[in-house]
Amino acid sequence: MLGKAAERILAGTSDLALVVGAECLATRKRMKKRGVSVAWSHPSLERGRVPFEDSLHPSELAHEVFQAYLTFAMFDVARRAHLKISPEENLRQAGELFASMTKVAAGNPNAWFRRERSADELIDICEANRLIAHPYPKNLVAIMDVDMASGLLIASHEKAEALGVPRDRRVYLRGWCEAKDPLYVAERNELWRSVAMKETSHAAMSAAGVGIDEIAYLDLYSCFPSSVNFARDALGLGASDPRPLTVTGGLPYHGGPGSAYLGHSIATLVDRLREDPRAFGMASGVGMHMTNHSYAVYCAEPGPVASPVHGAVQARIDAVGRRKIRAEATGSAEVAAYSVVHGREGPRFAVAVCDLPGGDRCYARSESMDLMGEMVSREFVGEGVELTDGGNGVNRIIG
Repeated sequence: MLGKAAERILAGTSDLALVVGAECLATRKRMKKRGVSVAWSHPSLERGRVPFEDSLHPSELAHEVFQAYLTFAMFDVARRAHLKISPEENLRQAGELFASMTKVAAGNPNAWFRRERSADELIDICEANRLIAHPYPKNLVAIMDVDMASGLLIASHEKAEALGVPRDRRVYLRGWCEAKDPLYVAERNELWRSVAMKETSHAAMSAAGVGIDEIAYLDLYSCFPSSVNFARDALGLGASDPRPLTVTGGLPYHGGPGSAYLGHSIATLVDRLREDPRAFGMASGVGMHMTNHSYAVYCAEPGPVASPVHGAVQARIDAVGRRKIRAEATGSAEVAAYSVVHGREGPRFAVAVCDLPGGDRCYARSESMDLMGEMVSREFVGEGVELTDGGNGVNRIIG
């Protein structure tokens, strides 16, 4: 929304915009548990459903591939297999990466969980930190049950002058871009990376006239470790890079209001840039199942700015092509990505994206305890499996 507001200002159709977002899921959840009806000061006149921006593939619905914790976990598994990182080392790296975010959250007065944690605390499985979807335990996933609000005011330079906004309080949007990867998970040629992340991030930095080495402050969207690692890969950020990857503390620890986390990351980034006016900062956003991507570069010093060429960026992404998804598949297949969804009592079901002979893809699932145990105990990407018709649009893994 901030980018769209900026484009309207550049086009001369607006000179001032306010982007706000608020979430009160924590209060709603507490009240629901207590059986209390909240007397909202401004009750809704109508109760309507807000549809998702994008639809789900019928085969994703049939296989229950619609929860973010599942799809982002599948991407994580695909990446570790591609990079030949063992499951144990991959989880250790995720714990260390997110432990660094808890340190930032501990120093952020606006964070929901202001406590620094060790990597072991984040990844060791116990009753309080159960597996959600392999390889992610609870402490590595975003927390949406928060009460948070943010607001961003964006204006033309002339409007800021007219309003008397002090020069040392202004931070300029210097470059931005947004684009999409293929909508459905199994469509993506390479499940271990995001082409859209690379294209949008580089387009935003190019518009601002800077490279990644000149970005002093980062806030990479951190709903799950895979979203951060995909962004690091796209930006060329190695494990030894000393720059923190968040200014807020990240979605699992700062808190991840579903309505407007980016409002908090941008507002916090603005504070950093006011204190360090010659520096550049960049914030990223991720939507749906690692599908929608946005990057924006900010600086307290003004500079040339132009509307991004979204169409050209999207065309380069689309040129990579996509796989065809087959709703029904039987016979031999090879696992390209997978996860095992857990409940409080243990494993519930496994879901895999499978490569089929000829290049098509399909989804498949299993409730076999033996198979699920094998999937979580070792790398299963690249394994050959046999599929059969499980009924109701489900492809069943039988061996």
